[in-house]
This record gives sequence, C-alpha cells and structure tokens, in this order.
Amino acid sequence: MYYIVTGAAGFVGANLVKALNERGITRIIAVDNLTKADKFKNLVDCEIADYLDKGEFLERLLCGHFDGDVEAIFHEGACSDTMETDGRYMMENNYRYSLSLLDWCLEQEVQLLYASSAATYGGSSVFKEERQYEAPLNVYGYSKFLFDQIVRQRLPEAGSQVVGFRYFNVYGPRESHKGRMASVAFHHFNQYRAEGKVKLFEGCDGYANGEQQRDFVYVKDVAKVNLYFLDHPEKSGIFNLGTGRAQSFNDVAVATVNSCRAAEGKPALSLEAMVQQGLVEYVAFPEALKGKYQSFTQADLSKLRSAGYGDEFATVAEGVADYVQFLNGR
Repeated sequence: MYYIVTGAAGFVGANLVKALNERGITRIIAVDNLTKADKFKNLVDCEIADYLDKGEFLERLLCGHFDGDVEAIFHEGACSDTMETDGRYMMENNYRYSLSLLDWCLEQEVQLLYASSAATYGGSSVFKEERQYEAPLNVYGYSKFLFDQIVRQRLPEAGSQVVGFRYFNVYGPRESHKGRMASVAFHHFNQYRAEGKVKLFEGCDGYANGEQQRDFVYVKDVAKVNLYFLDHPEKSGIFNLGTGRAQSFNDVAVATVNSCRAAEGKPALSLEAMVQQGLVEYVAFPEALKGKYQSFTQADLSKLRSAGYGDEFATVAEGVADYVQFLNGR
C-alpha cells in the first residue's frame, strides 16, 4: 500500500514525507509540480517510491491506476500565494483538483488529510471552525473556504476519514523555495545575515510598530498533528492547526536575532536594545496590503483538543531557535 503526498516537494509536504520516513514508511508517491525546479532539494534527504507530476498523477488516479493500493493521501499541493490575482487558476488548482481527490478517496474509502487555511477566516476576529466566522479576503482564502464547504456537505455520509487542517502561520525547515511567501522567521534570518538587522512593518489597525499578532506554528508540530489523525482514521472534520497562542512579529524578530547571536557567541538582547542598536527596523506598511491583511490571528483549539490531540506546541522562541540551528546547518 502506498502513501501519497501531493505538494511533496513543497514546505509542509516535504516535512510530512520526512516525518513518514522517520516512522519507517518509504512507499510514498511524491506528487508535485517542479516548474520551480529548486524545490527538489526538499526531498534529497527523503526516501520515496516514485515521483509524479501533479497532472500525470491525477490522470492516473482517475483512470484506476491506484485503485485498492493506497493507504492515505496527504493533500498539501496548492497555490498558496495570497496575492495571486488569477482567480481561474486559483480555483482550478486549489478547488477543482481537491474535489477530484475527495471524490476518489470517498469512493475508494481512503483516508484523506488535506491542507485548508486560516485564510478562510479573513477579517474575522473569531477563529473557530464555524461558518459564521468565515470571511476570506482574497481568492486564495475563498478557494480553501469553498472546498471546506463541500467537505462539510459530504462528511455525514462519508465512509472513510476526511480531515482538513486550517494552517495558521507555519514556519520552519524546507520553505526556502517559497520566496516572498516564506515565513517571517525565514526572512528575518536572511535579513540579519545579509544586513545585520531585521525589518518589520510599522503599526496598523491600531497596533504599535511590530505588534501585529499571529498564531505562528512550527512545521514539526504541523507534521505531528497530521500523523496523529493518520493514526486515528475514525476521526474526521475540519480543525484549526495553530498553537492557540498569538504572538507578535516583534517576538519573532527577537527570537530570530537572539538565536543568530547565540550562534555567534553573543548574549541575548531585549527588543528595546535591538531597536536602539539598529538590529530591528520598522518600515512603512505596504499600500497593497491594506484591507487584505490579518493583523491578529489565534487558533481556537477547542475542536482539536476534543479530538484527543493533547501535545503542547512550540513557542516562537522554541521553534525559531530550532529553525535557526537548521538554517545555519545548511
């Protein structure tokens, strides 16, 4: 039996492949689109059984090539660029493709664990897995929201597991290919290494400089939650996947700078000291993001905890420290 990971050369997908390998699972079909060829580097230290382009994979799947031979599908493949303006591409790539996988998994009674997004909440101030709190601000968020709606319609009659994870701000190893869509921690690390300082947005929406808050979740925790549900095929639904703890962009900057300083044998500094020494700099808030920016996110984990997941999530300080060690080792 195979495990299939779509978006396998991407950020979360590659971490899931690695996590499966750590369990001794190597019969993995890695599915992706390597138009951006550098993504292959994310899989170099992973063991897989085969690689398929996402178009070829879907064609083979729908033709019956994998019937009766799949244990589970981790569907991580998507266009995750929140600034993408081609709605037709976004809906075909994120919604229609996902719908085809859902139909096949339900027909074959195969576990489907897929990536949704906290972008489904948009400008909401409540982050709970309920329809009244969902108000996406862009077509990316809408593509994820619409698929979640279809899943909700299908779940009452589903004969196999379907689980959607609303990822909040994920950061960690294997994201360098994402460019401008990579995490704040990744950009801070590279800014500090190149310029000796990190840059944050000035205040907006009533928040002081750098004090906008997000639920930053370490990718290793994301993989752990995915595998928990793999081990519990009786549990289905749509779940927030964050830490349940909002932290500021200033917190990320401090964690990144201090982790880099620790690697250099230098002592930790406070935010105030970093600002005074020019290690943290605030830049004007971009006009293009006004009205499309979530200044606060914090996952409500009630549903996840009710499903039995009890492990703690890394804080920004803990996760960033581990991440910087990884980045320094590459």
